[in-house]
Amino acid sequence: MRARRLIDCIVVAACLAACGTDEPVQPTPKPPSTFPALDVTTVMADLDHPWDVVAAPDGTVLTGERSGRFVVRRPGGEPTAVAADLDDLFANSETGLMAIALATDFAQSRKVFTCQGFRDSQTTDIRVIAWTVDPAWSQLTRTGTVLTGLPVSNGRHGGCRILPMPDGTLFVATGDSARPTIPQDLGSLGGKVLHFDAGTGRPAAGNPFPDSPVYTLGHRNVQGLALRPGTDQIYSVEQGSSRDDEVNLLRSGGNYGWKPDRNPNRYDESVPMTDPERVPGAIAAVWSSGSSTIATASASFITGPSWAPWDGALAIGVLKGTHVRLLRLSDDGTTVVDEVAPAELDGRFGRIRTVAAQPDGSLLVTTDNGDNDVVLRVTPRASG
Repeated sequence: MRARRLIDCIVVAACLAACGTDEPVQPTPKPPSTFPALDVTTVMADLDHPWDVVAAPDGTVLTGERSGRFVVRRPGGEPTAVAADLDDLFANSETGLMAIALATDFAQSRKVFTCQGFRDSQTTDIRVIAWTVDPAWSQLTRTGTVLTGLPVSNGRHGGCRILPMPDGTLFVATGDSARPTIPQDLGSLGGKVLHFDAGTGRPAAGNPFPDSPVYTLGHRNVQGLALRPGTDQIYSVEQGSSRDDEVNLLRSGGNYGWKPDRNPNRYDESVPMTDPERVPGAIAAVWSSGSSTIATASASFITGPSWAPWDGALAIGVLKGTHVRLLRLSDDGTTVVDEVAPAELDGRFGRIRTVAAQPDGSLLVTTDNGDNDVVLRVTPRASG
């Protein structure tokens, strides 16, 4: 009898070890009957790891391949390459040409920001670069380097996402470069969300740490930033280790608890994503995946009555889980009251990198498979 109990205990322990946690794996949520049907069309095809996508006021869609190429499609036209000087691009592993964002005054300034790997004979880092694009969308011209020194090693955990604000500042999310002490080090720009002036690169007024662009810290690999419409709430989407991808509501000066340095010489990914014991005051996530991760990679709030009753939900691109997940937040934004993965985007296009909601109510989506990747446009189908 005792031997039988011992065998049962061993079986249970082995199961828990294989799962990595005593929580169940989170299933893909299924669409409720009230979710609108979606139409999905291809905007661009034959792409190689397109990381981000933006749409200009005239309807032109711009994307960039991680290995170093800009591609544009003007309304009614075919996709074409955009000339740009990317000779100093560092593209390796998860790093390369990553985030793209239009300045909030793009219609007047024609200014574009990118977050990309950089390498010359002396330096390898990740930088925020400013560009202008000509009216014909044939060439991007560098106008300056806004911020340097975002850490990178072999390219793993490079981040990064850019969120332009109406006041001329930028929020930029960064990865921890898979090094143990960086997320909690206020002297490093890695494993952080940064806030700084888009013109000068100087820390934004009111930042929590003197003379620093750091806005929040204690992050692993933030790849999504989104401003909730009608509020000042900014959310980050972060990739977990073996568990707990996270959606976090950012608070100025907040520490989100990633501290993989029990041995400061080894990147210890067995620690919790949010570790209140070793990081007193660590802020808990609004949503987490549990076990195992699904590899959340972007965030954008969908808007418009055609999405009802999901108007205002947070859309998330999912790499490993190969779907788009929508989270409906509580009124105060601190909890998730419902979630869904629309069937039209669940497993049909492979890995989903970026979701980018548009003013007309559509959603632009990039895939990240490396084999005939695409940019999609997703639109709720008109009833009747």
